[in-house]
Amino acid sequence: MFNYKDRLITINNTIFKTEMIIDNIRDFIKEKAAEFGAKIENEHNKSYVERRNIGQEALKDNGAFFGFIHPEEEISGPFHDFSLTIFPNDQNKAWLVCLGIGSNGFKNDYELATYPGLRRLFSKLINERGFCKSDFSDIDTSLPKKITGNDDLQHIKNTIRTYSKVLPVCQIIDNPESEDGKKIIAAFVAGYAKLREWPSNKDHRKAISEALSPFLKKAKIDDVKEIENLLNERKFIVLQGPPGTGKTRTAKMVAKNIGAQIFFTQFHAETSFSDFIYGIRPDVNNKELNYTELLGIFTEAVKYAKEHETEKIVLIIDEINRANLSNVLGPIFYLFEHKMEDSDVEIEIYPGFKISRLPENFNVIATMNTADRSLAVVDFALRRRFAWYTLKPKLIESKDFYKDDFCRIQEIFDWYATSNELSLQPGQGYFLASSDQEMSYRIKHEIFPLIKEYLQEGLVRSSKEEFNNYFQVRINQSLFE
Repeated sequence: MFNYKDRLITINNTIFKTEMIIDNIRDFIKEKAAEFGAKIENEHNKSYVERRNIGQEALKDNGAFFGFIHPEEEISGPFHDFSLTIFPNDQNKAWLVCLGIGSNGFKNDYELATYPGLRRLFSKLINERGFCKSDFSDIDTSLPKKITGNDDLQHIKNTIRTYSKVLPVCQIIDNPESEDGKKIIAAFVAGYAKLREWPSNKDHRKAISEALSPFLKKAKIDDVKEIENLLNERKFIVLQGPPGTGKTRTAKMVAKNIGAQIFFTQFHAETSFSDFIYGIRPDVNNKELNYTELLGIFTEAVKYAKEHETEKIVLIIDEINRANLSNVLGPIFYLFEHKMEDSDVEIEIYPGFKISRLPENFNVIATMNTADRSLAVVDFALRRRFAWYTLKPKLIESKDFYKDDFCRIQEIFDWYATSNELSLQPGQGYFLASSDQEMSYRIKHEIFPLIKEYLQEGLVRSSKEEFNNYFQVRINQSLFE
């Protein structure tokens, strides 16, 4: 028999439990905000305005929400700019934690929305049950069906559709009070703290770092081992990356590790076919006009490989994109085809020496500086024939490594640089010095001119004030003098 009283007690207990959970999470995010540097002392010095619509009617209609908005906004009504928003429910179903944008669009945060680092950060905080827009300034595109049509969110589907265009990041959380649930929520609060620039001391920054670290950890990759495996599979590879990432050093280390005979050359703008493959030169020591043959480094390496079939040969071509590759490679370009089958086409390397394929024991490791904007673009035909491996700036273990300077420069690039501009970040080699004085000299005479040149070329321009502040504090020098 239906017992209305028992049913009412069950409903009331459920509502009470839901309200307790919501209050617990509200307290949790405010505690985290304080840890991350948020100020809430008075109306004139606060870091956020708390918004909440968590009454029984809102829960019943599945329109409940709570979170933080820009401190200049009102406590009610439509608002502008980025918010931290959480959508709860009273049905023991999934919650949704989001970085949102007020329905009034942008007032103070539009420029912030264009910073690549903001998207870069929040994209790391979500898993396969989350979503991150490719453009945070976009308030015209709706969420994909992955979210709007998600079975776990059908109880708040109307709410999601209402805010679909202004939720650049969202993550489904099954149990907000679980360890994993709180970890995700804390990370979103930490991300919001970073975009609002709440931290003002070392403790705040440490707390934010600890909240984000589970999501930002990168798997340690042994570049040398990875490149060895790639070389074994592909034979012809290019190591690309910003200056200072150890491309040439790594190429030599890989060749040494596999016990290869090394042939080395460095390309430049005037490198030609006759330098690299074969040419003739006048004999200046002879009174009569005579010419002598000149075997290029490529030909020497190939001949050696054919004559020493049991040895591994590695030809290292440093700065491969500094030369006009079509002119330098000429007909041998054909020979670099990956997994070339036996061919009846013979390429004449020089008079009397023809080959139809490169020796099995012959390998090439080339390097390419991705920050050199004046170099020729490598064409797609060459890209298809070579495998490509990117070396990125990274922390290294060394008593001579100035980690704080490296991390500060990396932080600026990570926040302001586009995906293409990340290839300009100075590598770890720039931050190796035997003394504080030497490091100051390196910053003043190497890193400072490099960054200044980038800015003059219109690159990473949104970061100019951050870089200027860094250099003024570090070496008492302004980028704009």
